[in-house]
Amino acid sequence: MQKSLFGKYLRNTMIIVFSSFVVLGSVMMVFFSGYTKNDKRKLLTQSANSMASITSAVDITNAGTPQLLGLFVQSFSLNIDADIFVTDLEGTVLFGAYANSTSRVGTQFTPFESVPPDIVARAAAGSFSGTGRKNGIYKDPYYVIGVPLYASTGDKTPVGAVFAATNATTLTEYQFAAFQMFLIAAAAAFVLAFCVVGLFSYRLVKPLRQMSAAAKSFGNGDFSMRVPVTSSDEIGQLALAFNNMADSLSNSESMNRSFVANVSHELKTPMTTIAGFIDGILDGTIPPERQTHYLRIVSDEVKRLSRLVKTMLNLSRIDNGELKLRPADFDISETVLSTVLTFEKSIEEKHIDIRGLDTLTPQQVRGDEDLLHQVIYNLVENAVKFTNKGGYIAFTVSDSIDRVAVAIENSGSGIQADELPMVFEKFYKTDKSRSQDKNGMGLGLYLVKTIIKLHGGDITVSSTVDQYTQFSFYIPKPQEAPKLKPAYSVPVEDAVITERPKKEHRGHTKDDSSNQ
Repeated sequence: MQKSLFGKYLRNTMIIVFSSFVVLGSVMMVFFSGYTKNDKRKLLTQSANSMASITSAVDITNAGTPQLLGLFVQSFSLNIDADIFVTDLEGTVLFGAYANSTSRVGTQFTPFESVPPDIVARAAAGSFSGTGRKNGIYKDPYYVIGVPLYASTGDKTPVGAVFAATNATTLTEYQFAAFQMFLIAAAAAFVLAFCVVGLFSYRLVKPLRQMSAAAKSFGNGDFSMRVPVTSSDEIGQLALAFNNMADSLSNSESMNRSFVANVSHELKTPMTTIAGFIDGILDGTIPPERQTHYLRIVSDEVKRLSRLVKTMLNLSRIDNGELKLRPADFDISETVLSTVLTFEKSIEEKHIDIRGLDTLTPQQVRGDEDLLHQVIYNLVENAVKFTNKGGYIAFTVSDSIDRVAVAIENSGSGIQADELPMVFEKFYKTDKSRSQDKNGMGLGLYLVKTIIKLHGGDITVSSTVDQYTQFSFYIPKPQEAPKLKPAYSVPVEDAVITERPKKEHRGHTKDDSSNQ
């Protein structure tokens, strides 16, 4: 049988509470028993000493004195609920009162007439403390205290002994009554603890049960369930993290479905075109004079499929961590200029005004020239694709102490504010209708951001709807070690300056990019 966390926590907690009550009760009863016994012995000792002082102060040989002392002892015995009796040195009981024994055994109690001489001797010698049953005074267990009795207050010669005794059952009943009160209080506290711990345990494991149900729902493909966050403790933080994970899974699932739809569309369209034209050529539907025209269309579609496959391979390399940098120094302004010239035909067709190229100055950066060329190519392709007819594209390359920044701005419809944080996500496409972006898969900007991150830089996007969109990225400059001051300097006119020839780099083949 499966044991729930709720049952385990409740059971273990109640075992700890019960064990604590047992230990507390045991320790309390041990100390309480010792305290009551010591307190009772102290009371009996004080009572016996008081009775001995009173007896020593009067003349017991007087005819009326024993009767008077008997009445006093009887009253004293009732007040302290103890037996009090006086003996001579031979152990003969002279007088006494037995309130405690009478209350225990009823009116049938018969006072004893003598006490064992050895007990009297011990009491007369100083003091006696013991149980009456063991020493032969009582038949039942009693706490007995004996003190010496002197003839007069100033005389130190004992003439007898005074005993004070109480039944041990009295203390046992008192302790049992205290134990009963403890049991009642402990039972009430245990029930209260059970209710409180049970409620707390239920509330503690409730989010975990909800997470378990949500996880099962995720396994079935339903990512709509969320766990309510009702606290800010560890469980609340776990629930919040779980919900964030669910959001990520939901977004990933949505993107994957969109990706499958995009890939299916991208593969279906060129393959259908290729198959149709090839079949038309083979069966003679397309006349020979038009075959060259349609073969060029087939060639374009094949290149489109090649770009699609290459994009997917680049994505796989990024996900597997196989994309490595080949850093070198190159002029990024020259890369921007050469990339823009690649789109000269499209720019002229849309009558786009190109701004900022005439003010570009050489800016050396260190990085993988081919990959950064891919970044600029994708960004320029997006800008050309989404710029309105007669609009503009502006380029800026700026230099600062620790970085070189590139900004590409284009006019057009722009990007909605709620879509800006997602434009760098995999498979994300802002143009759902495909009216503008018919070739993109939603991977270009993801590749762009990944490449920039590999170089230690970052890329941002800003946009105003129906006005402009601007992508800005920067590449950090390599940190140089501090140079030591030379011991001597060479005059400028005597120095020979040689310039190292620049090494030419060729860019990657241009790849298809995603839309904004």
